[in-house]
Amino acid sequence: MTASIETAQRPALAAHKSGTLSPCEQGVLWNMEERFWTRCADNARATTATNAVMVFPYQPSILHSDQIWTHLCERTGWRSVIMVERGVIRYHDIAILTYRVSAEKVDVTIYKALCASTYLNNDGRWLRFSHQEIAVT
Repeated sequence: MTASIETAQRPALAAHKSGTLSPCEQGVLWNMEERFWTRCADNARATTATNAVMVFPYQPSILHSDQIWTHLCERTGWRSVIMVERGVIRYHDIAILTYRVSAEKVDVTIYKALCASTYLNNDGRWLRFSHQEIAVT
C-alpha cells in the first residue's frame, strides 16, 4: 500500500479528512483549553473568536461576545484542573473538545462539570467559538 505524495507531506490533511485531528493539533487545542481554565480572562480572550457564545450553569447564562469577558474575570484562574473522558471530533475547519473537568481554586469548593468547546480553524489559527458547561455533583 502506498500513500500519495500529498498525504505523506501533509499528515494533518489525512487526519482532517478522516474526522480527527493530528496529535500535534490535539496537543495545541488541549493546551488552549487548559489555559482557558487556569489563566486570566485576557488569555481566554486572546484565543476566543470575537463573536463567540458561552453557556454557564452558575448564574445560569448564555453570553455573547463582550458579555463573556466580564463574567470570565470571576471564573478563571483555577489553581488546577483535571480533564478526563476527553473526546475530539473534527469536521472540516471545526473541532469539538468534550470532557469532564474537576477544577480547584483556593477557598472555593471543587467545581465539577461536563464541558464542550468548539474551535474554528481561522487561516491556520484555532479560535474558541463556543464553550458550554453542565455542573455535576
